Order: sequence, then structure tokens, then C-alpha cells
Amino acid sequence: MTKDRAYYQLSIDEALMALKTTDAKKGLSEDEASSRLEEYGSNDIVKAKIKSPWRIFLDQFLDFMIGLLLVAAIISAFIGEAVDTIAILVIVFLNAIIGFAQEFRAEKAMAEIRKLSAPSAMVRRDGELTKISATDVVPGDIVALSVGDIVPADMRLFEAASLNINESILTGEAQASEKITKSLTGEHLIAGDQVNMAFSGTQVVKGRGVGIVSATGMQTEVGKIAGLVQEEAIKTPLQKRLAVFGRTLVFVVLGIVSVIFVLGVLRGIDPSLMFLTAVSLAVAAVPEALPAVITISLALGAQKMVGQKALIRRLPAVETLGSVTYILSDKTGTLTKNKMIVERVYVDDRLLMVTGDGYVAEGQFKDAQNNIVDITSETTASLLMQASVLNNDAKITIESAGEEPKILGDPTEISLLVMAAKAGYLREKTEEKIPRINEIPFDSERKRMTTIHKLDKEGFISFTKGAFDMLTPNIISYVVDGQTKRLTDEKREELKNVSEKMAADGLRVLALAVKNYVEKPSSSEGIVEEELILIGIVGILDPPKEEAIKAVAMSKAAGIRPVMITGDHPETAKAIAKRLDIYKEGSILVTGQELAKMPLEELEKEVENVSVYARVSPEHKLKIAKALQDKHQIVAMTGDGVNDAPALKRADIGVAMGITGTDVSKEASDMVLLDDNYSTIVNAVKEGRRIYDNIKRFIKYSLTSNSGEIWVMFFAPFLGLPIPFLPIHILWINLVTDGFPGLALAVEPAEKDVMQRPPRPPRESIFARGMWHHLIWVGLLMAGVSLFSQGFFFLRGGPWQTVIFTVLALSQLGHAMAVRSDKQSLFKLGLFSNLALLWTVIITFLLQMAIIYVPFLNPIFRTEPLTFNELLFTLALSVIVFIAVEIEKAFLRRPSHK
Repeated sequence: MTKDRAYYQLSIDEALMALKTTDAKKGLSEDEASSRLEEYGSNDIVKAKIKSPWRIFLDQFLDFMIGLLLVAAIISAFIGEAVDTIAILVIVFLNAIIGFAQEFRAEKAMAEIRKLSAPSAMVRRDGELTKISATDVVPGDIVALSVGDIVPADMRLFEAASLNINESILTGEAQASEKITKSLTGEHLIAGDQVNMAFSGTQVVKGRGVGIVSATGMQTEVGKIAGLVQEEAIKTPLQKRLAVFGRTLVFVVLGIVSVIFVLGVLRGIDPSLMFLTAVSLAVAAVPEALPAVITISLALGAQKMVGQKALIRRLPAVETLGSVTYILSDKTGTLTKNKMIVERVYVDDRLLMVTGDGYVAEGQFKDAQNNIVDITSETTASLLMQASVLNNDAKITIESAGEEPKILGDPTEISLLVMAAKAGYLREKTEEKIPRINEIPFDSERKRMTTIHKLDKEGFISFTKGAFDMLTPNIISYVVDGQTKRLTDEKREELKNVSEKMAADGLRVLALAVKNYVEKPSSSEGIVEEELILIGIVGILDPPKEEAIKAVAMSKAAGIRPVMITGDHPETAKAIAKRLDIYKEGSILVTGQELAKMPLEELEKEVENVSVYARVSPEHKLKIAKALQDKHQIVAMTGDGVNDAPALKRADIGVAMGITGTDVSKEASDMVLLDDNYSTIVNAVKEGRRIYDNIKRFIKYSLTSNSGEIWVMFFAPFLGLPIPFLPIHILWINLVTDGFPGLALAVEPAEKDVMQRPPRPPRESIFARGMWHHLIWVGLLMAGVSLFSQGFFFLRGGPWQTVIFTVLALSQLGHAMAVRSDKQSLFKLGLFSNLALLWTVIITFLLQMAIIYVPFLNPIFRTEPLTFNELLFTLALSVIVFIAVEIEKAFLRRPSHK
């Protein structure tokens, strides 16, 4: 870009002058090229400074929760608790390995982008056409392009002979861009609209061209994308919440265990024993199993999502999906079928609807009264079908009836073939009777195509199809019921209204015309494309997927805002968005040009209310994601091209297309849709919500259990009771009673209303929604019941330590069953709806009985067998917590409770 204008806005002479290339025929001299190579650097995608593998691995231990666990492991080792130490270290290193693997994603994305660089280039140096390494191309070089070439750098074209370039890596559009050389007007045109430019990494598929290099290396469009991909990924909502959770936990636990230690010493207990007990309690208060539960929950969720056609590439993304507040989705292929079909036909002064789905040639033509129309019995409609198959270069191969055929060619032309096939007109049979003898190919300036055919008997006929507004000036007549009529101004206005109505409904509008000749006409445009007779108008659409319409409704019910982002023109985008119920009257639509001029601060004021973005570029998608995140929204964004990689990486959830997506977009993403379907995103959100709910259930269960242990240790000295637990008891409760049921909570099924409630507020604490209240009152209840059992047996000289140990352990098992839902009763959920938890509780109960009644375990755990009455008393006390939590849930279910 020059100081004042973009290169696409410059004339050829202005571009040569701006790039200081004096003679386009000679190009640069070798000396000048060497000087510029030194000034601008190599034409290469520069690699960001990368960390060494060791640095990446060590960075995984900088997480606050991981640091807390490492401290707990060191303390456990110091006090001789080898089992606890090993368990914590295994968890910590497992998480470090997972994190280490994830950090290579960006590097892979960069490697894929670097593959787009052209290995060589044909340049003019000192008047000679020379083949050089693409890395040596410099700004101002004159480069020649031919079929098959990878464009080596961004170029302003000044020669273009039928030059077509596939720019799908940048624009996402499969159709090649037809290039021109004249300068363009307009500010901030996206790459797809800069038709006098060729961009680095794109491929020539037709014709030849010559241009002057305007940018190399990281200054090219693909280089800018590479620079954006190198940006740091942002932390997930769960990572942020757990960091706050870890810091809060440290301060609370250290405060409580310090008080317990001081009180014990003041009561005359051996300081070394009190220190050991306080440290054991501090380690126990840290939920060591939390990283394991999170990892297992996310891994199981990711595995389940594969069966739902969603491949998770980064484990934390599973949970983040449950927090999503906005889904920014591409239109083509994700919300729509990516199959152009003819939906409406205007022929014989009436509008017909065409039924059918996809490229299967099954469907009917229906009039306004929903009556089926037999096309073969109508002269004008039959002529329209003939025009559709004869003025056509696409091919359809039908292998068996009712199956999706194999297709080759332009999607618009394929839609015309399918429409004609529904009426019984097949290309091969029609061409046998009316063979093509000449043609005038489509080009972007005329926006039409003409074919000339020999009639079965005598004479010749030509068919012309093209954009309605470009073809109608050449039309002088129209056909009705097989009769040709003069096109009056009133009729012309009527046809214009029909066209505009179709366009307003998101249809691409084509007109088909005919002309007859006695003798074989020349292929001159001035002869065969003038004084045409209109046959009819067709409206073509890439229709929304039925499942996408349902998924949009589901996402809105779940409080998620669906937003459509497309390269289409605003009116088309608006019409499709209306069909999907994304856009309604009064909704806001923003174009790429408006976005380019809009400061980020201004966009932030409107971004939460925008429903559709049209004609956008990669930078625009990135800008939209940043603006929403600055408003504390959690953003999922879809993409399939190289151009989408920066936005996919920036979004909280980058969603790449598995079928149509490039390798670069997949490497930059968090999730790949194996079926390219919007509904898969919504299903993944449901799974993400389930997983977050389960992680919260574990935290609620684990911290409440830890809270019970701490309160027991805290209040026992005040009540004149001995220290209730030995370190071995705390270790058992922490690893077995606490750990196993907690892991089983990770597979709890989703609650029925999981997609009828709004997303969690992005800044909501993990302790919100009554968590603090629950863990304090239930923890105190556990402690109260446990201390009552201790005091009851201590005063009678009974096995008080075994009883309090058992009461607390079994109370936690009852609590695990009760916290399966915040409101629903266990009996409504069903005992068998989470078999993993049920079996875990049963096995843990049996293990607890074993350490009481198996003789050789008694000295290890300092337990003694209980009599039948003692056991019955213990079990009766142990169910109190379960009953209390069930009563609490009954109160929460009351209609009056908010």
C-alpha cells in the first residue's frame, strides 16, 4: 500500500512509479534487485521466535493450581507420605504432558502457511525472463504467471489474458477469481474484490498474466495472516476461574490450619504431632484429584464428541464450549448446504416453485395454488429447460436413481442441470438433437455466456444466460405460451420487480434468452447477443440446512447469540439470515467496508447487537472476535480458509471445517467439525455445559468433604476432645473416599434443562450459585455429626476414633450421591442413571468396611472392629448428610424459590 492509496486503486503507470520500476519490459537490474533484497529482506514467512522444548515443558508448571499441588507433594514427601506424594506428582506430570503437546498447534499452523510459498518465480531482470527462487523476489519485480504457477508475492497485474486464480486459501470461495488490469475504486476492498491483484500463495488455474510485485514476505496478505497466527492464545474461562480458586483456597486453608496448630499446642499436645497433623490437613484440603477429574472429564467429553462429528484438538476447549455466549458462523457449507439449487422459475408470466433437495434429480414444479405443473406439456417452459442444459458446461453423472450424483463444474450451472433433469431433460439426449457448434464464453465484464446450436431440421439457434440486470438491456421480446411478444416498458418494469423480489429473498437471479437464425451466425457478440428473446428467469439459492435452522433455534433458547459472517453481498446475507431466524426486522447488519472504517472502541458499542456481517475480510473477523471478548463475551468462530486462521486462534473456540477446511485452519482451531454442520457446534456446547457442571459437582463434593475434615479438626480442641484423625486417616479419606466418587461424578449425564438455561456469565466465580453456602453448611453438618459420634463414644470409652473416621467417610459417600444434581432428587434421577458412581460408592463402602473388619488392616489404619449395634449407630449417623441435602434440594425446587 502506498502512503495515500492501495495498489488496486492505482493505474499501471502509477504502480510502476510507486514501486520505482522505470521499465516494465526490462524489469529490475540484478544490482537493484540485490539492493532491494537487502532492504526488504527475503520473500519468506518469518518464523516467530520459538521456545525450546524444555522451556515449553517447564512453562506448564507455572499454573497456580499446579504450583499448589507441587508444594503439597513436597510437604507430603517431607512428612513421609510417599503414596500421597506419588499420586500428586503423577497428576501434575500428566497435565504437563498434555499442555506441552497442545503448544505445538500454532507451530503446525505456521508450517502449513509456509508450505504455501512458491518454490520459484519467472521474473524479468535486465530485460530477460529468468527463473529464480521465490525467496529472492523483491518489491518492484516484474513477474510472469502461467497455468499451474503458485503466485510468489502480492502483485498489481498489468497483463491478464483470461487469467483465473484460485484464491480460496484467502477468500474461502471455491470459484476462481477472473482477473482484470484496470484500476479499481472504493476504500478498504477485501482481497476477493481486488480483482486486479494477485496474492502470494494463490494458484493460477487458467490463462496467463504479468504483474509488478507490491509486497513480499510478511507484508503480503498471507504474511499478515501468519503474523496474526503467531499471537498468544488466550486463557480459557475455566483456567481463569481455577487460578482464582487456587489463590482463595491457599489463604483460607493456611489460616485455618495455623489456628488448629496453635490451639493444639496451647492444649499441651506435642508440637511435632500437631505440626504433622496440621500439615496433613493442609495437604488434604487441596483437592489433588481436581486436575485429574478435569483431564478425565475433558478427555471423555472429547471422545463422546467424536461420535457427534466434532473432533476436539485442545482439551480445555471442551469446557469452554459450555461457556460460549456468541457463535460467529460462516454461511456457506455451515449454515447452508453449499449446494446451489433452483428454487423459483418465472416463465409464461407466472412464478413456479421447484421442490427437491440437493443434486438428486427428484422434484416437482408447482404454481401459486400448489398445483403440479407438467413442464413437458408447456412450450415455453420446455424451451427454458432446453436452454438450461444446452447453455451449460457442467456435468452430472447419475450412477443410480435416488442417490447423490457425481458433479463437475460451476455450482450455478449444476443447479440448472438438476432443475432440467427434474423436468425430464437430460443434457446428453438434448445435445444429440441440438448439438453445440460454437460459443462465446462467460467473462466478468459481460456477465453472460452464449452457445450456438444446429437445429434438428433447418436453421440455427443460440441460447444466452446471464445476470438479469446485465442481460435485459439486450432483450427486445419475450415468450408467452409459445408466442413471441414485444417487450414494453411496463413489461420490463414488471420483470424487474420479479427479479428484485427474488434477489431480496437471497436468490441469485439469472435470465435465459433465445435467438433463431436461418443461416449459421458468426460468433460475434454484436450479432448473437443483441435483440434477444427472453424465455424466463430463474432464482438460484444455496438453501439453509434444516438442521441448522433447528440448531439456531436451540442456541437462542440456550441464551447463545448466533451471528452470521459471510462474504456475500448484504442483501443476500440478510435474506439467508432471515430464513435462519438470525436476522429480523430491526436487526443490525454491518459490512466489511463499515468495519474497516470503524475504530475498535466504536465497534465495541455495537458489536453485541449485530446479527449479520457481510463482505468481510480475515482482519474483520479478528476485529469482531476481539471486540466481543473486550465486552467479556465467550466467542466461538467458524472458518475454513487460511484467511480464517488468525480469527480461529483468537476466538475462545476456533471451529474449523473438516470437509472443506484447509490444513492451516484446522491446525489453528480448537475443534474440527467432521460434518461441517452448525448443529454439531450446538451439540458440542451441550456437552461442554455437561462437563462444566460435572467439574463444579466435583469441586462442590471435594471441597465440602475437605471442609468437613477441617471443621472437625478445628472444633475438636474447643470441645475438649482429642485430635480426631491420624495422618493415615486423612490420607485415606483424601485419596479413596474423596477421590474415587469424585472421578465417577465426571461421567454424570447432562440434566434435561441444560440447553434451556442461559450461559454462565463469563466473569462468574466458580463459587457462585450457592457453592460457598453449600460447602460451609454441609461441611459444618458433616463435622457436627462426626464430632457427636466422637463425643458419644469417647465419653463411654468406646472405639471413638474408628467411629468418627467411618462416619465422616460414609457421610461423604452419601453426599456424593446427593450432589449429582443441584435441584433434582436422587430418586427422580434414578440410582442407576450413573452406574459408575453407584459402583464406586458400593466398592468404597466395602473398602471402608474392610479396614474395620480385616484384622491385618487394623494396625495399619489404627482401627478396631465395631459391634453390630455400634455399626448400626454409625450408619444411622452417616445418612444424615444425604437426607439434609435432599431436603435442601426440595426447598430449591419450590416454585417460589428464585
